[in-house]
Parts: sequence; C-alpha cells; structure tokens
Amino acid sequence: MNPKVDEFISNLKNWKSEMEKLRSIILETGLQEDFKWMHPCYTLNNANIVLIHGFKDYCALLFYKGALLNDEKNLLIQQTENVQSGRQIRFNNIKEIVELESTLKEYIYEAIEVEKAGLKVELKKHEDFELPEELISGFDKDSKFKNAFEALTPGRQRAYILHFSGSKNAATRENRIENYKQRILNGKGINDCVCGLSKRFPVCDGSHKGLVNR
Repeated sequence: MNPKVDEFISNLKNWKSEMEKLRSIILETGLQEDFKWMHPCYTLNNANIVLIHGFKDYCALLFYKGALLNDEKNLLIQQTENVQSGRQIRFNNIKEIVELESTLKEYIYEAIEVEKAGLKVELKKHEDFELPEELISGFDKDSKFKNAFEALTPGRQRAYILHFSGSKNAATRENRIENYKQRILNGKGINDCVCGLSKRFPVCDGSHKGLVNR
C-alpha cells in the first residue's frame, strides 16, 4: 500500500468509500500500487494496468488497454470516440462495486494477462484524428498558435487533440484550448513538466502539484 494513496483517499470529499473498496479489490490481484497523475494507479512491472479516478457524477476504474479486453459483461465505456486504448467501468455507489467485485477481479486479471502477452492497441496516427472546430478556429485566428502546434511531436499533438476533444461541451473545449495555448506556444506537451522539478523530467509526475500551467 502506497502512503501517497493513503493520503489521497483520506482527503477525499466524494467517493471515499467507493475508492477504498476499489483499492482493496485491486490490491487482492497482486498489482503494485503507485500514485500517478494525482490518482491511485496499479502496475505490473512498471506498466500501467488500471487507475482509480473520480468525477462529479461517478467514480471509475480506467483500464489502460481496455480496448483489448473481451468485455463479456458489456461494462466498459469509451469516454469519447477519440479515446483509443483506455476504457472505464463506472460506478455511482459502493453497492454497485460490491455486487461486481468478482467480475471486476476477472477484468483486472484479464488486463494483467493482456500486459503479460505484450499486446498493444494499434493507435491511429495523429493526422487521422479529426480536429475539434474550436481548435481549427483558434488556428485561423492565430497563425503563430497553429505553427507552434504543428511543430510539436506527433505524440504531443495527439495528446492535446484527445484532451481538447474529450468534452461534448463546446465551451469546455474552448476553455481547455485557451488554458493550454501558452503551453503550446512554449513548445510544451500536455504532460511535460514546466518548472523542471519533476523526477521524470520532461514528463510531469505530479511531484510539484499546485503549480499552475505556464
């Protein structure tokens, strides 16, 4: 049990009992507990298998290679059409988690076997993604912004496109683009460290939480 996860759960205002239960279920499968992207993350030989995260209306297990799971119970949810690999199982209360406990373990064990087999999700190339209208509009208004985005590596472009497209709400998409515009102009990816304090620089590992994007 990772002390960072202890602290994270103890400070929760929502979904505390649900996340405690999900944590206990995952730990029984033998995965290593880590804390990444400010959430409990469970790994096998340093490879990410499943993450616990919470939203306003639900908490969820996120399977990193969920697209490769059989999903016999039809539980997995693709957050948006641009999400290629990850899949969620969502919960609204602890009763749902308790009732699905044995099934959740089956899914986790299958995800472990997928990782052991070295299976990979065949990802689309960044140029195959449809850009959100709000991003295209931003490019039309600011050629420097467009040039800076196109100068990013394909992986960094893809990460931004997935994040910007991740909401069905136009206002939210616009806000996300505006919030990350300066970071893009600075040549930074969405997961890049902007202060140099990350132990995994240039990737941000959350060790300097509280700093705003710049």
